[in-house]
Amino acid sequence: MPDELLARLRRFHDHTFPGVQDRFQDLVRDGQHPTILFIGCSDSRLVPYLLTGTGPGELFIVRNVGAFVPPYDIRAQHGQLAGFHGTTAAIEYAVLNLKVAHIIVCGHSHCGGVRALYEGVDPGTAPNLAAWLDLGREAVLPVQLTDEALRRTEQRAVVLQLERLMDYPMVRRQVDAGQLALHGWHYVIEDGEVHVFDVHQGAFVPASSSEHSGTGPFLPFAGDDISPVDAW
Repeated sequence: MPDELLARLRRFHDHTFPGVQDRFQDLVRDGQHPTILFIGCSDSRLVPYLLTGTGPGELFIVRNVGAFVPPYDIRAQHGQLAGFHGTTAAIEYAVLNLKVAHIIVCGHSHCGGVRALYEGVDPGTAPNLAAWLDLGREAVLPVQLTDEALRRTEQRAVVLQLERLMDYPMVRRQVDAGQLALHGWHYVIEDGEVHVFDVHQGAFVPASSSEHSGTGPFLPFAGDDISPVDAW
C-alpha cells in the first residue's frame, strides 16, 4: 500500500521547505526566541499556529490531554522527581530559559478529556490516562453531563490551570514583576471563535468583543482568597 507519510515528508522537503528555508536558517543561527508558551489540548482540531497567526520560532508549545498543568512538586527542588514532570519541565524551560512574556492555556469545545471526567476511564486498561485526568477533577460540576455542563467544565478547567501556574515559583516571580502575563482561552471549534477569560467579569468573553486577549487567575481585589474556579 502507498506510504502516505513518506509522500508528505517528501512534499515538505521539495515544496514547502524552500519557501521558509531562510527563516529556519535564521532560527538555527540565532537560536529560538519565542515569546509565547502555548499549553493546549492534544486534540487534532486545535491548531495553535492557525489560531494565533504565528510561524516557526514564535510559539513554544506543550500539548497534552485536556491542556492540564500539573501541580508544582516541591520535591523536585531536592532532586526527588515525582508526578507529571514532562509538562512541568517545559514550563520551567519556557519561563527560565526562553523568558517568554505570555503563557496561554487553551482548552476547547467538545473536549474528550473533559468528557471523560464525567464518563470515567478504566484505570485497569488506561492507568496513566486515569491518573492524568485527575488533574482536571476540581473543575467538574455536581450535575449530570449536558452540553452546557461540558462547556462550563472545559472553561473551569482552563481557569484551574491558570491558578496552578501561579504555584510555580518562577511563574509567580515573573507575573509579580510584570514581565509575564497569563491568558486563559476556550476555543469553540464549530464557530472558529476563541473566548478569553476576563477575571474582572468572571467569565469567558468572545475575542471578537473582548478588550484584551485574556487576563490571569486573580480576582480584582488584592488579598481575596476566593478561587476564580469556585466563583462561577
